[in-house]
Amino acid sequence: MFGLKPVPRSGIDRIRKHMVVAEDDGPPISVFLDSNESAFGPSAHATAAAAAAAASMHRYIENQERRMVPALASHHRLDPRRIAIGCGSDDLLVRLCRAYLEPGSELIRSVNSYLKVPNYAHSNDAFPVSVPDRGFAPVPELMLAAVSDRTRIVYLANPDNPSGSYVNVDSVRALHELLPDNVLLVIDCAYFEYVDRDDPSGFLRLVEEAKNVVVTRTFSKVHGLAGARVGWIYGPPDVVDTVNRLCYTFPLATQSIAAALAALEDKDHAGFVVRETRRLRRSFAVGFSSMGLKVHASQANFLLLEFTDPARTAEAACAWLRRQGIAVRRFTAPSYRNCLRITLGLENELGLALNAMAEFMRSGK
Repeated sequence: MFGLKPVPRSGIDRIRKHMVVAEDDGPPISVFLDSNESAFGPSAHATAAAAAAAASMHRYIENQERRMVPALASHHRLDPRRIAIGCGSDDLLVRLCRAYLEPGSELIRSVNSYLKVPNYAHSNDAFPVSVPDRGFAPVPELMLAAVSDRTRIVYLANPDNPSGSYVNVDSVRALHELLPDNVLLVIDCAYFEYVDRDDPSGFLRLVEEAKNVVVTRTFSKVHGLAGARVGWIYGPPDVVDTVNRLCYTFPLATQSIAAALAALEDKDHAGFVVRETRRLRRSFAVGFSSMGLKVHASQANFLLLEFTDPARTAEAACAWLRRQGIAVRRFTAPSYRNCLRITLGLENELGLALNAMAEFMRSGK
């Protein structure tokens, strides 16, 4: 009929940008500390494998799970029936939401948790329920209190992004024990390997014991394959089957599969990245806090810096750093108005950022 047009789901109108994207009119960026990539890059073996695979990129790789799943199961000593692969863990989060959220249902999250997730609920005409936190850290008992008969997913980024906070395995187990059986607990463990104050492998054990727990993982951080877009989940076999039904045809690129398989084999490189990142996290947390910034405790590969002096704002600091070719991350959420997230890059890069920030704090411009 005349006068009509295609109309998207109503929830699409509720989707908002979750981070501030810098304008391109400044000087070129030479130090990238904004997207939590691994500054150490991928394993040389992964790079070589991807280069070799490029000669075959005119072919689709069929049965990709037959290559990736056994390798992941062997490397992590996991049940292959519980593993699904995707184009980064965000792809898998999208599919989980698409599968388990119906219009009018609810996804519970901590209010300052991974800021993209509410959009995944909105896109399915579901509603994110954002519960209060404490110092940017999720509070399991408050998440439990928000559960209703409309709840379908409880989402926990752990370690969290952009705060870097962490909820230990025992606390997550206590949260799960009180959840209804029909509510899916999704634990986003993108920064799993950087944890040093607990053993996060307990989350994988919880998956094996329960029927409603999923852990998401990624190759984007420790393995340095952010641009390759490779992620995976560990969950109940029926959830894995459901997620696979929503999979793209030939989801992963030829080079991405080759790089991921080679990265798994190079344990020395992954171990080096973890050790160096933890060392830099300790060192530069002290450095930034010494100039009057509040540095939130982090178990990830970044630090959240909070500006407590009204005369020195996060927005001004971000602009100051950008003028010197250093990119850091600002967010649109009001709670993070006075915060910047800085990725733990190479030591010399962090040194440049530290010196530039110290100059800003002295000048206040």
